[in-house]
Amino acid sequence: MKKLDKDFYNRADVVKIAKELIGKVLVTQFGEVITSGRIVETEAYAGAIDRASHAFGGRRTNRTEVMYQPGGTAYVYLCYGIHHLFNVVTNQKDVPHAILIRALDPLQGLNTMLQRTGKKKADYTLTKGPGNVSKALGIHTGHTGWNLLDDEIFIASDDFSLNKKDIIATPRIGVDYAGEDAKLPYRFILRDNPYVSGKKINHTLSV
Repeated sequence: MKKLDKDFYNRADVVKIAKELIGKVLVTQFGEVITSGRIVETEAYAGAIDRASHAFGGRRTNRTEVMYQPGGTAYVYLCYGIHHLFNVVTNQKDVPHAILIRALDPLQGLNTMLQRTGKKKADYTLTKGPGNVSKALGIHTGHTGWNLLDDEIFIASDDFSLNKKDIIATPRIGVDYAGEDAKLPYRFILRDNPYVSGKKINHTLSV
């Protein structure tokens, strides 16, 4: 595997990056414990101009300040007081673009993932949905601000072959509050992968 470098993250098109993250491998290595999974679902959030983004309108709070860091930074926030959601900050410093990792196809460290999630057996719920992704890989809000170019949390590419036709674009999930922006095709999934969250998609939107 080859770790993604800063040039991958420090680009202006967050939607394109979200699409390109499909098929990449998210890895955590805490001490001797390694877990990883192939990214099969992402959502792009286009910062100040995106009503679904935490940084819409240039909003800066203690929680969202990390979104203004350079691309390749982890943004982990707590949802509903329960779920730790892992996001990848992209673009240059002070441009708050981010990509939510919504689902993984597990690759390495399955027994560790089961222990972290409290599951008896590995079914598709193990890493389906962003809260389960973070729990299985041991990611929590304490990791917000971490550099994804380091060795503890990173994303890499391998020899996985992916046909672009297998990547489907849909509207994002759970952002009805965003008005017209809720309809934007900023969510990407790997066709027919059982770990993808939400309802089954039978059509492709143009991107």
